[in-house]
Amino acid sequence: MVAKPYSPSHIAAVASHYTEMRLSGAVKQRLVELICEELDRVVPQMEEETLNQDPERKTLDDPQRSRLNYNRTRELMIDRIENIDSVGSAAVQAGIEHVESHLAKLLRHAEDAASKDRVATIKPRHLDKAVAGLGLDDDDAEATLEGEEEAATMDFVASQSGGIVTASSLLSMARSIAKMTVTKDALEELLDTYTMVLEELEADIRKHAQLGSNPVHFIESINKMRGLMSLGWMRSMLTRAAMQAQEREAKVIDLQDIVHIDPFA
Repeated sequence: MVAKPYSPSHIAAVASHYTEMRLSGAVKQRLVELICEELDRVVPQMEEETLNQDPERKTLDDPQRSRLNYNRTRELMIDRIENIDSVGSAAVQAGIEHVESHLAKLLRHAEDAASKDRVATIKPRHLDKAVAGLGLDDDDAEATLEGEEEAATMDFVASQSGGIVTASSLLSMARSIAKMTVTKDALEELLDTYTMVLEELEADIRKHAQLGSNPVHFIESINKMRGLMSLGWMRSMLTRAAMQAQEREAKVIDLQDIVHIDPFA
């Protein structure tokens, strides 16, 4: 029995989470075809990789990584619902994605803490720092907001002292300063922009550090560098990006919110 393809209306409903524009009927139908073509490509590849890992396996698996068990997650979710009788597959998938994302966030923060201790094993104290940094052990989020911002700032400064600006530090700063999360693309753009501004300022300082150069310009460059190192530039970028996101009624800072900001303003 040949499986039916996705319906255009279903694809449109899913697509609405990725674009605010409307889709024409022809585009919806074409997207169905393109997605099925992608399944034609990826499923045989997954099947081959699954069998390469376990020739006796009878169920298609994700050969790239281990995922949370579907049935166990569904059972755990059922245990926690009160006013609904059951849990649908879409809810289970969403739950798995959310919990795996939460796990990744915890591990990123714990990994940063372990790296600062110069150890290769995440210990309970590192996980405790991650939990505290994310505010998971405090029911009053508002009461910990100031502490989160200070912790994020300290993490950022500590990472800079080692010559590295970590993504997790920026995520923490965005949460505490801009009160919003940041997409991966926006985060990468922000890091790239930070590096670009830093390099240009360094070159500018070297250029005007020569004897006989304009001391006013040299002092201005030094002050700008001080702003970068003290997080003033990053705070300003995140704040302005959050304002742009709010203007378009978005709940997250996206790539467009970063690229439309003048980093030298």
